[in-house]
Amino acid sequence: MSKGMLSYDEALARLLAGAVVIDEVEMIATQDAAGRVLARNLVSAFDVPPLDNTSMDGYAVRCADVTVAGGQLQVAQRIAAGSVGHTLAPGTAARIFTGAPVPAGADAVVMQELCALDGSTLTINHVPHDGEWIRRRGEDIAVGQAVLVAGQKLGAAELGVAASIGAAQLPVLRRLRVALFSTGDELAMPGEALKPGGIYNSNRYTLKVLLEGLGCAVTDMGIVPDQLDATRAVLREAAAGHDLILTSGGVSVGEEDHVKPAVEAEGELAMWKIAIKPGKPLAFGAIRKVGAGETAAFIGLPGNPVSSFVTFLMLVRPFVLQAQGAGFKPPRTLQVRADFDWKGDPRREFLRVRWNDADGLELFPNQSSGVLTSCAWADGLVDNPAGMPIAVGEMVRFLPFSELL
Repeated sequence: MSKGMLSYDEALARLLAGAVVIDEVEMIATQDAAGRVLARNLVSAFDVPPLDNTSMDGYAVRCADVTVAGGQLQVAQRIAAGSVGHTLAPGTAARIFTGAPVPAGADAVVMQELCALDGSTLTINHVPHDGEWIRRRGEDIAVGQAVLVAGQKLGAAELGVAASIGAAQLPVLRRLRVALFSTGDELAMPGEALKPGGIYNSNRYTLKVLLEGLGCAVTDMGIVPDQLDATRAVLREAAAGHDLILTSGGVSVGEEDHVKPAVEAEGELAMWKIAIKPGKPLAFGAIRKVGAGETAAFIGLPGNPVSSFVTFLMLVRPFVLQAQGAGFKPPRTLQVRADFDWKGDPRREFLRVRWNDADGLELFPNQSSGVLTSCAWADGLVDNPAGMPIAVGEMVRFLPFSELL
């Protein structure tokens, strides 16, 4: 590891330890809860399905009545989904449709493709077994079962489960409130004319989308001039109504990098140099909320766009998940063949790569921290240990963006 720098694992551990979990609970409509974190276990008050029902269009029968293929029964009733039939008499069958309750007395359903109907006389060309094509009461969910647990992120499947037990509202933790701003006199917004030496502010777009994708409530506080007083003022304003302040730029040690002294004046700062590439400079600390006796967390990311993107995925995302109450689980990795050579670096590297047609990984040719097109081009990152060269054909540790976004 590079001298005087924290390792990635050390930095991540400090961030996770410093994340204060939200404890405020809101009741919201289930249909509006996508992306939120469940605050309490969700327990079912009834069985799903509530009755034995058929998973196939066909005929409900008694197995004792169909002991050989080609036997005949009389169709005595018709049961559609949403209706309930009557007890099935011996020697009869019930026409039944997917999702309909199986009538009392029936112990199997024969799919319609294996039957022939002539008037009310049914010929069954199959010998059914007990329980065939029947979904049993409580097969999916039983009374008293916790179908979703506290801390679970709610997506499409989870909300479908909640709806299946009739939950119209869900208790969720309130959204993490994040203030976002960039520093730099050189920055302009798209649509504005660039002055000499200026660049457009891509980080403001990238970070806002990443935060909102994690379910955060984001306040965009714009671009702050490279001035100490202006930086201190926006930090005080941001701390007042937010849990986290996230910045990009100004966290290095140049004469125009005012974030570090501003944070130290308005709160406390652990200034980190992390032994990773890209993304060495990163700041973490807290800003005092004036008159409240509380603090807002502060994370300052590097200004280079790739560094900002990568450090968000590898360090900010875990912090946000932890603070949201969802908890951080290390992303799953794949061992994939490298179809490139790489000389390695003294720091741990996160290389932008993508799948090729031969099921290997190809490397973006320019790994500079200023080349944001590499992130749009890539399918993920190779997590390469410090000082480790890579030769064509070797297996490398691949982090797909699907695990990180």
